[in-house]
Amino acid sequence: MAEIYQIGSGMIGQAMALDLAESHKIHLADLNIKNVRKEIKDHPAIITYDLDVLNKQKLSSFIKKADIVLLAVPGYLGYNALETIISSGKDVVDISFSPENIMKLNNVAIQNNVTAIFDAGVAPGLPNYIFGYHNSFEDIKSFKYYVGGLPKFPKQPFNYKAPFSPIDVIEEYTRPARMIINGKLMTKPALSGIENINFKDSLILEAFNTDGLRSLLNTMSHINNMSEKTLRYPGHVKLIKSFIKKGTFQNNETIKKLFKEWKLEPGEIEFTLLKVELHTNDKTINYELYDEYDNVNNITSMARTTGYTATASINLILESLFTEKGVFPPESVSNNKKIFNFILKYLSKRKVFLNKYI
Repeated sequence: MAEIYQIGSGMIGQAMALDLAESHKIHLADLNIKNVRKEIKDHPAIITYDLDVLNKQKLSSFIKKADIVLLAVPGYLGYNALETIISSGKDVVDISFSPENIMKLNNVAIQNNVTAIFDAGVAPGLPNYIFGYHNSFEDIKSFKYYVGGLPKFPKQPFNYKAPFSPIDVIEEYTRPARMIINGKLMTKPALSGIENINFKDSLILEAFNTDGLRSLLNTMSHINNMSEKTLRYPGHVKLIKSFIKKGTFQNNETIKKLFKEWKLEPGEIEFTLLKVELHTNDKTINYELYDEYDNVNNITSMARTTGYTATASINLILESLFTEKGVFPPESVSNNKKIFNFILKYLSKRKVFLNKYI
């Protein structure tokens, strides 16, 4: 039983804490820790703490006895917190998806004998694990993936609810999207390149460019074509573009109102959809994930798919399946069949299934 110190107790954070508490002792900290669900407060293996992650001294003190740290704060807080954790000599898995270049911390991690895996969620995360595995033995020519978390029964005008930090959603809508086209790094506006995608049960969603490739732009720079797109119900992009044109996202009061409209209601059914495509000279390899709200344990699909990928990564390190020192995105971890199968098996035990077809 490990002593896991987790920072962040949002919707995804609480799902991770409950999952890890099945086998380990969890020290869970957050600035608003009093808001956690009853299952967290009453769990014998979870101890909760108040913590301001911006206070580096308190953060260092909090994780002093940790066997490993799990970081799950909003993106704008992630980089500095991660730097403090690594400098404290603690192994860490990070799903903050901060906009900074995390690889800048690689030397610090090596110097402190630390293993750090970042972007270990559903996306970025699972597509990276898939890509890294297949790239280890296939001659991949192109790679793309589509991902979205959406309410099953959408409501106008947005037809959307935010299954994670709304601040990070707005960042997706405004940050230019980087991709590789014919071997060259290209930048296009977020929300551009709209296409309609057909999924099972006659589900039609619109896909648009977002900046989700992140570390892949460097680790997989030998691949001639790479792209990532976010999924929403048709018409959402047009509405968001109108908000951006009006400067809505620069008005704090309006943003607060949006956050309320985007908040998932208790028990609201939502789903997460991920589609990954890898192309070689002679075949296309597809992976698809569809996961819905767990109404037995009251855990959202986004919390399940993101959170359990992260907790799988925690256990990769704890079980010494991955022991290299430094900072690693998932694609640099999974170039090993044993590790890739461990991730898939861990998820499937929690009824999160990645279906492969060629």
